[in-house]
Amino acid sequence: MDKRDYYEILGIDRDADEAAIKRVFRTLAMRYHPDRNPGDGEAGELMKEINEAYAVLSDPEKRRLYDLYGHAGLEGFTQEDIFGGVDFASLFREFGLGGFGFGDSLFDSFFGRRRTTTARRQRAADLRYDLELTLEEAAFGTEKTVSLPRLETCPACRGTGAKAAKLETCPACRGSGQMVTEHRSGYSIFRQITPCRRCQGQGQMIKEPCPECAGKGLIRKTEEMTVSIPKGADTGHTIRVGGKGEAGKGVVEPGDLYLVIKVAKHPIFERHGDDLYLQKDITFAQAALGAKIKVPSLDGDLELEIPEGTETGAVLQLPGKGVTHLGGNGRGDQYVIAKVVTPTDLSKEEKHLLREFEKLRRQRLRREGETKHG
Repeated sequence: MDKRDYYEILGIDRDADEAAIKRVFRTLAMRYHPDRNPGDGEAGELMKEINEAYAVLSDPEKRRLYDLYGHAGLEGFTQEDIFGGVDFASLFREFGLGGFGFGDSLFDSFFGRRRTTTARRQRAADLRYDLELTLEEAAFGTEKTVSLPRLETCPACRGTGAKAAKLETCPACRGSGQMVTEHRSGYSIFRQITPCRRCQGQGQMIKEPCPECAGKGLIRKTEEMTVSIPKGADTGHTIRVGGKGEAGKGVVEPGDLYLVIKVAKHPIFERHGDDLYLQKDITFAQAALGAKIKVPSLDGDLELEIPEGTETGAVLQLPGKGVTHLGGNGRGDQYVIAKVVTPTDLSKEEKHLLREFEKLRRQRLRREGETKHG
């Protein structure tokens, strides 16, 4: 079953600010919270959707990904990732709902985790890759293969750093990873627990370093990967690829890869949002008499009608011939700015004809003036 739109769930506009999101969440929580609806399974299901929508839209980065790609932008996010950073306990107390108010079992079903405080999982470094595209690639979307140098888990030692992945128990902490120090003061005992310095809290030590990675557990490799560029991407658009940053050693999770788009300058078009602009030279005769001319576009040459009496700076529109809207349907427009070009290499005959034209025009204007004042 397809997931509902988060904005639809909360009943807010897509440009709603943080205060509006919290205000709506408060109203919905007061209505559907299990404390207010004991035994109502439907209210509980609605509350699940409301909590998830709030967790995403109240977080700027998760909201940005959702706005760009919809639910697909959050693929690969765990429940911990989705709900991390939102203190629902404080929120519900603020709303007068008595903390969580609905027990551990319901909290588990809402958030997929227990109501305990856990340390944030360690993550390795994220990577940034600047990817240059042509205007055509950005407008219509494309697939690009990138070569990415990154740290990966050493296959020889499986990231342990030890030859043949053989580790020995730390003799200092006997494998516990902790050192316990006791201080007595009269009848009182003060016990201090600290990570073992010898094994850095791992409980195990490398007896013989892995020859492939020199005991680091990581090796640098160049990986080729193919990424899909959405239609309508522009300079600054960022694509997150989860788990493709630097690899983590041991229990450290890999970082993410962020592909940052840069659209190269085009020799003909200027892009403003999803609209395209170009300047087109036309002759004096075309400007005065009107004409049909060919103009370039992203779809190839198109026919454009020049109205009679067109002046330099006139803007003519080709609807729907701009850049595809990012994450949506339709395209922007293309605008052609006319520039009437004065010829500088006239022949004698052309000059004679222009003088005749000017003579005829003065005569006509004089007759019109005499008629007007006659």
